Amino acid sequence: MATKLKDEKIDYLFRAILTLETLDDCYNFFEDLCTISEIQEMSRRILAAKLLKNDYVYSEIAAKTGLSTATISRVNRCLKYGNDGYLNAIETIELQDKRKK
Repeated sequence: MATKLKDEKIDYLFRAILTLETLDDCYNFFEDLCTISEIQEMSRRILAAKLLKNDYVYSEIAAKTGLSTATISRVNRCLKYGNDGYLNAIETIELQDKRKK
């Protein structure tokens, strides 16, 4: 667990996120909570994580996402040494996508 972040305010934020049930719920919540740029940046990072997991090289990821190689490197460090947050989310999405087919 990321104990550096843990506090009541962040717990409340995460509890709010856990209430979201649909893509529309997510769009509504995150458009209220974040700027468009912040949402776009988060989406680029999760895409970079997916591409790294699928063995794309940094230059390909930078071209597809618009992220700097420094940010891609940070995402890669999280994949290798982090709390598996990216991996768990990506693997869950992949399982859901397989079930839909």
